[in-house]
Formats: sequence, C-alpha cells, structure tokens
Amino acid sequence: MATVTTPGTQIVAPKSCVPASHGSSRSRIRYFGNETKGSSWTKLRSLSFMSATQSFSKTNGSNSLKSQRHVIKAVAGEGDKPPLPGLPIDLRGKRAFIAGIADDNGYGWAIAKSLAAAGAEILVGTWVPALNIFETSLRRGKFDESRVLPDGSLMEITKVYPLDAVYDSPEDVPEDVKTNKRYAGSSNWTVKEVAESVKQDFGTIDILVHSLANGPEVTKPLLETSRNGYLAAVSASSYSFVSLLRHFAPIMNPGSATISLTYIASEKIIPGYGGGMSSAKSALESDTKVLAFEAGRKHNIRVNTISAGPLRSRAAKAIGFIDMMIDYSLENAPLQKELTAEEVGNAAAFLASPLASAITGAVVYVDNGLNAMGVGVDSPVFRDLDIPKSNKS
Repeated sequence: MATVTTPGTQIVAPKSCVPASHGSSRSRIRYFGNETKGSSWTKLRSLSFMSATQSFSKTNGSNSLKSQRHVIKAVAGEGDKPPLPGLPIDLRGKRAFIAGIADDNGYGWAIAKSLAAAGAEILVGTWVPALNIFETSLRRGKFDESRVLPDGSLMEITKVYPLDAVYDSPEDVPEDVKTNKRYAGSSNWTVKEVAESVKQDFGTIDILVHSLANGPEVTKPLLETSRNGYLAAVSASSYSFVSLLRHFAPIMNPGSATISLTYIASEKIIPGYGGGMSSAKSALESDTKVLAFEAGRKHNIRVNTISAGPLRSRAAKAIGFIDMMIDYSLENAPLQKELTAEEVGNAAAFLASPLASAITGAVVYVDNGLNAMGVGVDSPVFRDLDIPKSNKS
C-alpha cells in the first residue's frame, strides 16, 4: 500500500465502495465526498481529527454518477497515535454503534456526524421497516448534503444493520410481525442478534448511542392513554436502552461510553407530550443512573443521557406541536437562539471522548438553558418587568 506521511497522520489509498444488499447478509456501505459545511462544524473541526479527500468514483447498480471522484482517508498509523495540538476530541480508532437512525435530520444523525468528524468509525442500526428507503437514499446520494463533515468529505457509514429494539431475541417476536411484509427480506434484527452480528463483523465497539423513542399514543393526554399504549412507549423509548446495553456490554471495550437522548418532559409538565412518553423519559433518566453504577462496576462503561431541546425533526413533527415548543424556547431560554442538531451532536462527541472520562450517570442539558427556567418570561404577567432580550436580531 502506497503511503504519504504528514505530521500526525498516515495517508492511505482508498478502499472500494460497496453498496449494501437487501438480503439477510448486508454488505458494508461506504460514502465519501468533498463539500463544505457551516459554523457549528467549523468549531468542531478545530477539535477533531480530519480526513483528507479528493475526487472519487462511485457506481450503484445501473445508476452511475456523472461526476467521478477518488478518496484518500487520513488515519492514525498502526500503533502510532501522536497527540493532536490543544485539547482535541480525538476518537480515532474508536467504533460507534448508533441505534435509531432512519433519516438525515434527527439527533441520531447529528451525533453520528460529530463522532465521525472526531475520527470514529460509524455503524448504524435502522428500524427494519425504514431500512430499504434509508439505504436507498444513501446510495442515491439523497443525504449527501447533510453528510458533509468539517473537512468537506462525506460521513462514512461502515455498515447499516436492520434493528427493531422492541424485541430482545427471536423468541420475543410475534408471528404477525415475523410475517409482516415490512420485515420481509431482513433477518437477525432483534437486539441480541444485532449485537452478535456486530461482534462477528467487528469484534468490539467503544461507543453505544441510543436514539430511539416511540409512543403510539403520544398525542393523547395521560388520562386517556391505554395500558398498551403506555407500556409500548416505555418499551420502545426506555427499556430498549436497557436491552441494548445488556447485549452490547460484553463486546464493549473497557472505558467505553453510552449515550441516550431524553427530554425535559421527564421532570416537568409539557402539555401535549402524552401517551406515557413523559413517563418513559423519566424511566430512561432513572435507568441512566442505575446503569451507570452497574455497567461502571461490571464493565467499566460510562452511561450518560442528553436532555436535548426541541428540534424540527421528522419524528418530532409527529407530535404536532414542535413549532410551538421551539417558539417557546426562543422566547424563554437564557440563550435566545434556535437549537441545532449539531450542538447536540458535539455534546455527544465530548461525552464519548476521554475528555469526559470521569462523567457518568449524568443528565446533560443541551437546550440553550431552558431547563433552568422556573417561569415563562413571555407571559403577560411579566410585561411590566425589565426582562433582558437578546441583542441579536
């Protein structure tokens, strides 16, 4: 292999791009590019390991891209990991599994990008019914713009696994789900099977991200939520994290980190966030503390959760009042700006890094400070108070 050395890195020749198949055995997916991104990524860029890119060629079946490109990826030399200047977020040599990515505009996607920008290898678990459209969108370049990393390359996803974290093992899957056409063509997608597949493919991981939540009755007030709806919310949104950590812990290296996503409704009343979802987030935060102790003692794994502010993701839009929550945050949070997914992603990259080696069992608020407020200062009752406003237009 021809190499060209630069300070702190080794430049290696590109690997071929192999599209994923849709059968039970899925090939690796590798995507690269050379575009640019905005200010939030620029900040992370100064802290992160970057890859160098050039034009590359990529074909997918009968559809060939008109423009052809080649990629060169900068990686640390084998056994040689020179320190970066300053105090960097350095995840070179680390492997992350992010459960719950099905599109390109949620927090899970942003976390994957930040981890990739810091040098981590990315594995993804995607809900089985959404798998085909997700992989197809990746292959056809529909996510190219949102895959751009700080150095202009595109985030590389090494492999996408089918996953339904509601089911721990094949024995738990009801017959009607097994025969559902949306699950046809996929196999080994329960939590236990995915962990076994990752072990077989890669051996170990270093970072586990839980970006999963679902409440089939989320639009119903708690008083109108059925038992099944309530338990379904808890199962998909909180116990799924317990199950993931239980099955992945044996293949996580000592010093690994796990991160989940929660919401302020776990501890304060958010009208409209119903169906048992507030209870599920409360359970997730409680479990974070208990699992920090248990996984910390048994496996030397850190367990934290990020309480993220409102985001206009596709999943959040299903609730129906996300725009109101964003407007409320803009009016009442200490920092009067709209939260970006990149800010949550960057916080996750920090928590996954050695810089956070003493942080575990924590709920980390990334919400422009809204969690600190005891009242809504936009209320008419405060109209005669001299409440400071942001100087930014």
